[in-house]
Amino acid sequence: MSDARVSLQLYSLREHTADLDALFGRIADLGISRVEPFSIFDRTMEFVPALRRHGLTAPTGHAPFLSDELEVRGERVSLPPASVAFQAATALGLEVLIDPMVPADRWRTADEVERTADRLNGAAEQAAEIGLRVGYHNHSFEFHHDIDGQSAYEHFVSLLDPRVVLEVDVYWAAIGGQDVPALLGRLGERVAALHLKNGPIDIDPFAPGSGVRSYELDQTPLGEGALDIAAILDAAPADRLDVIEFDHVDDDMFAAIADSLRYLEERTDGAR
Repeated sequence: MSDARVSLQLYSLREHTADLDALFGRIADLGISRVEPFSIFDRTMEFVPALRRHGLTAPTGHAPFLSDELEVRGERVSLPPASVAFQAATALGLEVLIDPMVPADRWRTADEVERTADRLNGAAEQAAEIGLRVGYHNHSFEFHHDIDGQSAYEHFVSLLDPRVVLEVDVYWAAIGGQDVPALLGRLGERVAALHLKNGPIDIDPFAPGSGVRSYELDQTPLGEGALDIAAILDAAPADRLDVIEFDHVDDDMFAAIADSLRYLEERTDGAR
């Protein structure tokens, strides 16, 4: 097992979560010791002992604590308050709770972006009281609009409390038109984690009228695809967490995860 700080976003294996012990056993057998739950509200108290049984920890996790409701399969779904997410995060032993997505319609104007930043700053204040940090994970639509000469995403970052961290999804940032190493250089030490996957970057499923869904793209392991993953890793802070994640691969998902882990381990070994 490598000593690289590698984790796995469990959304990649969402079709295998019925039997947590079987799933976590397979993850541990791959040599992965950290995972990132994609919805910490679900089965929280089942996760805690199951993770422990297989020697896994969850330093980060996702919950949509910056929204009161989200659209799921065409229906508006009410969400619990941030305090509930903080309770679940504490039970799971998270270090950082990350909001996975603020909807695209809240990234169009300065006022909308500033309201989201204010909400995240308030959450950072609350979370700090219980020893928790909070952060945000991007898709591509945060880069669709410019505000005062920079992307809505970077305008958002400029408004954040220093305690707020970023989990940069390098694939979606590239699809959003970003030079990802340059973006990481501008974001600096605020980047606590990367979401790492590869694949084609010429189709943006989050663009209006694209007609393509994110899980329809044929994503690939880190050693394959359009992104220069080596340059991206070199541009990121040395102490970040590398989170392997896929929305979809045409081949076996466990094999894609293993190939990506091998890529990261070989880079770590080569740097010694």
